[in-house]
Parts: sequence; C-alpha cells; structure tokens
Amino acid sequence: MNDQRSAAEPAAAVAVPEAVSALDEPGRGRSAARKAALGPVALVVAGGLSVQFGAAVAVLLMPKAGALGVVTLRLAAAALLLLVVCRPKLRGHSRADWGTVVAFGIAMGGMNTLFYQAADRIPLGAAVTLEVLGPLVLSVVASRRLVNFVWAGLALGGVFLLSGGGFDRLDPVGAAYALGAGAMWAAYIIFSARTGRRFPQADGLALAMVVAAVLTLPLGIMEAGSKLLVPSTLALGAAVAVLSSVLPYTLELMALRRLPAPTFAILMSLEPAIAATAGFLILDQALSTTDALAIALVIGASMGAVRAASRRGTMEGN
Repeated sequence: MNDQRSAAEPAAAVAVPEAVSALDEPGRGRSAARKAALGPVALVVAGGLSVQFGAAVAVLLMPKAGALGVVTLRLAAAALLLLVVCRPKLRGHSRADWGTVVAFGIAMGGMNTLFYQAADRIPLGAAVTLEVLGPLVLSVVASRRLVNFVWAGLALGGVFLLSGGGFDRLDPVGAAYALGAGAMWAAYIIFSARTGRRFPQADGLALAMVVAAVLTLPLGIMEAGSKLLVPSTLALGAAVAVLSSVLPYTLELMALRRLPAPTFAILMSLEPAIAATAGFLILDQALSTTDALAIALVIGASMGAVRAASRRGTMEGN
C-alpha cells in the first residue's frame, strides 16, 4: 500500500512547519508562522492569474476547434506534459488511492467541459461568476467557523455585482452549464486535496489528467475531427494546456496540502475579479463603477480569508 497521508498536512489545517524551528528565536516565531500561512495563498493567486491568461488564448482557439475541441486539446496536452515530467508510478497504490484519482479526473474533465460549453453561450465574465458559486457554497457548507460565513457572504455579494446584478438576460442553457461547472469545481477542490495527500509530488495530478483527457477525447474528436491536428491549433492547444491546466492545477494541488478547503474555496472568488482586470488590461474592456465595487468586495473577502488563515497559522505556531 502507498498511502502518502504522512507526507502532507491534513486539509483541515494550515501547515506551518517553518514556525516550529523559528520558535527558538524570540520575536521571529510569529513572523515565520505568518509567512508559512500566506505561502499557499500566493500559490492560489498565481494559479488564478495563469488560468485567466490561458483563457485569453483559448478564446483565440475556439473558432478553430470549437469548445469541446479546446477542452480535448487542453487536457490531452496537459496529460502528456505531466506524464513526461512526473513519470508517476502505477504500482503500490491501494484501491482507495485509485478511486480518489479517478474521481479527481472525472471532476476535472466535467468542470472543463461544462465551463467551455457555458463560455460558448454566455459572456465569459458571467460564466466565471456563476461557476465560482460552487466553491463559495462549499466554503459555507464545509466551514466550522462563523467568520468564514461572513467572508463567503461578502464575496457572494461581489460576485453578483460583477454579474450586473442578475442573470435574467442570460441564455438558460449556458447558465445551467456554468452552474454545473461550479458543482464540478467544488468536487475538484475536495478530490484535489485528497489526491495530494495520497500521492507524492504531482503524480496524482498527472494520473487524474489522463483520466480527464480520456473522458473528453471522444467529444473533441466528434466536434473538431481533423482540425485538432492542424499545427497552429496544436500549438495554441499546448499553450492553453500549460497556462490553464499544468501550472494552475499544480500550484493549487501544492496549496491544498497546506490550506483549509473552506479558505481555498473563498479565495477562488478572486477569479471573476482577475478575469475583469485581465479584460481591462488585455482586451481594453473598461470597468464600470459597479464592476470596480464588485472587485473591491471580492478582494476584501479574500483578504479576510487570508487574515483568518494567517491568524490560525500563528496560533498553531505558538
């Protein structure tokens, strides 16, 4: 059996290993604990930035390969890259380990497929806004602290402001796809954390990516066919894979080993704000006053979650 639980901290607590040795020096224990608690947060934010730049490349690719074709290229290229880099071991894993990695792959494939179907029918900002409701609901359901309900509520208010105050003008099928993607995102958070505890390094991620790629491959072939083999399309697909899958999923997997799932879920509310900012900087989409207020609310909620995690890490280090 190869249960790697001892290699990572439980998902229900913020790991602060640096704080233990730092206690020997007066005045430095709290600082080290705070840095240890904020480290996983930086990984999540970096992953969010990578996803949004990857989304911009995916928009360029959709007219050539279609939504399902983009998903197939993204997951297949990411799976190949991770298999080459990680070279995961196939032996020595229990049935529970394999069950976890398969569930992770199904959640990953479902999340990507549903989201791109939504983005093909409704504006990207609205799709991201609806999708992020999944992690927000998870943060409320999984949380055992009252303060997380406050931050989740504040982030939810910002999410709705960013959507324009309502979704009544959206295509109902596209909105349903986005909500489904949000549910898969919540499942992704849960099984990503479990996979990170059971498999060393990014081995579990590589295996789950293969599962996701195999599940979506028939759909992509049915929609795009030989278009998937065009060199320029393959190159863009590889870029999307690195920016939207390999980098962010690896960073998030590392973060979830040291960050509570509820805090991670609240931090995911940064995605609409990052998307709106990327739209302003890259696509020259001006932000309205309401959009700016929404971004402020979402970032404020995320900062509150970060401070709560930091305080908890400091307390555990003392």
